[in-house]
Amino acid sequence: MSSHHIFKVLFVNQGKVYEVYARKVSHSAMLGFVEIEELVFGERAGVLLDPGEERIKTEFEGVKRSFLPMHSVLRIDEVSQRGTSKITQYEGNVTQFPTPLYAPPIGDPGRKS
Repeated sequence: MSSHHIFKVLFVNQGKVYEVYARKVSHSAMLGFVEIEELVFGERAGVLLDPGEERIKTEFEGVKRSFLPMHSVLRIDEVSQRGTSKITQYEGNVTQFPTPLYAPPIGDPGRKS
């Protein structure tokens, strides 16, 4: 995968929607998690600083890789350029599907009926 690819990842954490940009997104070796690496933030070269992006940058400072639970991920988009990372209030009524994600197949001798 080329390093030119940037992914916009939206996920819910503690009642807020996080929008972050990462160079690498994949399924994790830990079952039920999405792995994001190489988070991308704006440069501090300019005089203007976005306090929202600074907050999220501080929160992820020193983080090499994050593992997000699959049910918290709202959307992953491949984008041509990075936008502004931010945290917004969660407003919606999307709920997790109530059945287990990984159930043993029917007829499995280890499964209780």
